[in-house]
Amino acid sequence: MYIERNIDKELLAWSTSSSRKPLLIRGARQVGKSTAVRHLSEQFEFFIEINFDEQSHYASLFEKNTSVDELLEQLAVIANTEIIEGKTLLFLDEIQACLPAISLLRYFYEKKPNLHIIAAGSLLEFALSELPSFGVGRVRSMFMYPFSFTEFLGALNEKPLIKLLSQSSCNKPLNEIVHDKLKKNLKKFLIIGGMPEVVHAYVSNGNLLEVQRVLDDLIISIQADFTKYKKRIPSDRIKLVFDGVVQQVGLKYQYSDHHSILSSVQIKQVIDLLEMAGLVHGVVHSSCNGVPLGAESNNKKRKNLVFDTGIFQRILGLDVASILLKDDFEVINKGNIAELFVGLELIKLGSCYEKKSLYYWHRESKNSQAEVDYVIQKQDQIIPIEVKAGTKGAMQSMFLFIEEKKTNYGIRFSLENFSEYDRVKVFPLYAVQNFLETN
Repeated sequence: MYIERNIDKELLAWSTSSSRKPLLIRGARQVGKSTAVRHLSEQFEFFIEINFDEQSHYASLFEKNTSVDELLEQLAVIANTEIIEGKTLLFLDEIQACLPAISLLRYFYEKKPNLHIIAAGSLLEFALSELPSFGVGRVRSMFMYPFSFTEFLGALNEKPLIKLLSQSSCNKPLNEIVHDKLKKNLKKFLIIGGMPEVVHAYVSNGNLLEVQRVLDDLIISIQADFTKYKKRIPSDRIKLVFDGVVQQVGLKYQYSDHHSILSSVQIKQVIDLLEMAGLVHGVVHSSCNGVPLGAESNNKKRKNLVFDTGIFQRILGLDVASILLKDDFEVINKGNIAELFVGLELIKLGSCYEKKSLYYWHRESKNSQAEVDYVIQKQDQIIPIEVKAGTKGAMQSMFLFIEEKKTNYGIRFSLENFSEYDRVKVFPLYAVQNFLETN
């Protein structure tokens, strides 16, 4: 059973575009890249899938100095499938295992512009770092992430609920019964996360114990991949830093914590690798005096997000029963899971054609310390965002930011229903998409 993803519409639009380029789907391991391409292939008369990890003999074809026409002719013979422009989808999976194939993508655009060709790979960023100019202007990248909360609701076949949510706003709050139902689904999503295999397991049997077992399998698989990241960095060092990142999610990252045997340089090197692998997303400090926010960012002051709440809660060992049974998120927000969720939603719901950067604001002084969880840019406005795990909480930092930076308003994500007061627009935690789609 295929569960629809937001990226499906983008893939279909790409396939019908007259100005199409070879497509490179980028994202962490097992987020559904290959499955989405296979779903798209149903729109084509012919489909060829080459997995360079499982079918390494194909690599020799790309390593030869042959023309694009000759290469396609040989591929058609070996795959016993016709390659016809406009009718065939050619999918090169795990392409990071064949660097010459990545380099050849630009020539497909130049020589066969009407051929539909998609490439993907689980550790693709490492290969691209070795080929910095592999196809600038001739290859289009598309970034893919685990399920968003709305996609999760779609997997549960909650289409009426999705429609009601999409129609709600700060001026049009939800019925409390509907609001409560969305909060219950959010709790489930925090436990399950958005990894496709885990979502499928829950949709198939509704068994949260089985969900935890699948998450354990994924964690073992992720850790096994550490050996592939970079040969000169021991996998146990990568695991040590990754576990430390999990412990500090939502906090200003302290290099001294959990890594007393490693230097800050060694730790930074590992975090850079984890970011390349898509397992960690950085949230960097910005002074926020103007746009773009990145112009005044300081990478030495950063927070880190683990790429999935399900993976996060399982590694951290959160009490699943508490998350499900207690209404007070303040009690269950160990590890800052609410802030993690909102940050991941901001990434997932952004444009799939660009890699989303996240920022926060932190002022340190003797007399006044303040921090805003996230700061984003919408058009030419800078908007501060605070995340509250419950329905209460002071917002001194938010108001200080609004006054100091002369912004029009701030955003609060909490368990409250939609509302608005004191230059603050309140969105429920589950409604990040509503905020992003608001003008």
